[in-house]
Amino acid sequence: MNWSNWSGSVTAGAAVACPRSEDELAALVRGANRLRVAGAGHSFMPLCESGELIVSLEDMAGALHVAADRRTARIPAGWSIRRLTAALWEEGLALANQGDVNPQSLAGAMATGTHGTGVVLGSLSTFARGFRLVGADGEARWCDATANADLYQAQRLSLGLFGVATEIEVAVVPAFHLAERIEKRRWAEIRESYDELAQQHRHIEFWFFPHSDDVILKTLDPCDPCDPPSSTTDMEETAFRRILDIAARLPFLTPFLQRLMMRTEIGGGRRGPAHAIFPSDRTIRFEEMEYEMPRTAGLGTLDEVVGWVRKKRLPVTFPFEYRTVAADDIWMSPMNAGPVAAISMHQYARMPWATLFADAEAIFRGAGGRPHWAKRHTLDRADVAALYPMAEHYTAVRRAADPHGKFLNPHLEALFA
Repeated sequence: MNWSNWSGSVTAGAAVACPRSEDELAALVRGANRLRVAGAGHSFMPLCESGELIVSLEDMAGALHVAADRRTARIPAGWSIRRLTAALWEEGLALANQGDVNPQSLAGAMATGTHGTGVVLGSLSTFARGFRLVGADGEARWCDATANADLYQAQRLSLGLFGVATEIEVAVVPAFHLAERIEKRRWAEIRESYDELAQQHRHIEFWFFPHSDDVILKTLDPCDPCDPPSSTTDMEETAFRRILDIAARLPFLTPFLQRLMMRTEIGGGRRGPAHAIFPSDRTIRFEEMEYEMPRTAGLGTLDEVVGWVRKKRLPVTFPFEYRTVAADDIWMSPMNAGPVAAISMHQYARMPWATLFADAEAIFRGAGGRPHWAKRHTLDRADVAALYPMAEHYTAVRRAADPHGKFLNPHLEALFA
């Protein structure tokens, strides 16, 4: 049976192996000519695609080990964020930030620079403090800021190019609770006040249906300890799914359907342990492109791309999602040039997306954006070199770690061989 990513747009005919120990994993690595590691398949780009072997770490043995100072913990790399955060909570600990879904493996989320939102909060990759890697030779080695330092710096956002991570040391914080608030606001108002609001809330984001004049604003702020919420999602999807199915059959109705939907009452919220409030159920399949814009260009770029959608009455059925992420110093991170505004563009999986994304990408690139590595983009090797000053050094570290290209596939070979 073919392997498939979450959206169904990337498939592979490779064998899928699920080692239960590091020794089994090492034997698979030694015996393979080419292999890729897959987590939950939430990458929309063909990062996990392989014609020979795909490895899943879901069944690997391992346990959580909290450091004596309770500032870091060593975690099996194949654990899902859901499993990890539940285990940390039992220890009175948490991740400082998460994204809005949690099935991804910790290793996969870090390898692609996956992030949540927050003016002073970086991506999950910024939480990494060290990695145990099974290299292309099948040998396990540790890397951190002092041991195998170049390998560590590259591995912080690795795209799976430097080995198979089996354990990750991660920065953790004391467990905390969050209060979520959802409300409908006018786009014109949010455009004027967003920067001020972003300073007032620990987490803030909004969704903007391009054919409407309203946005759905979501904030998360610390609150007093309380019980877990009764709901596992921020917004119910049944009505939205019906509208998407109509739009898939009659795309020209998309503008009308969005305006109709946004006339309804929208609001609410939840309170509970942070790891229960960050994620929400996302059951509707979609395709996604995300660009990280210089923060000063973010709102203007969103206005431009929405204006383009409206002018052409394009059937963009999902809302644009807008978030803020702090700067970092990771070689291949889209955030390494400064703080960013992340603009995500989605399309229902049953509808065409490629041409829409290509045209929108030109707007994002024109405003200085760089793409999320796991989401749809068309970068080539020259683009990577132009956008990332450390790209040549990153590639040199990859060649030293994997001289025969065992962890490459055609997509990654075109960028980093």
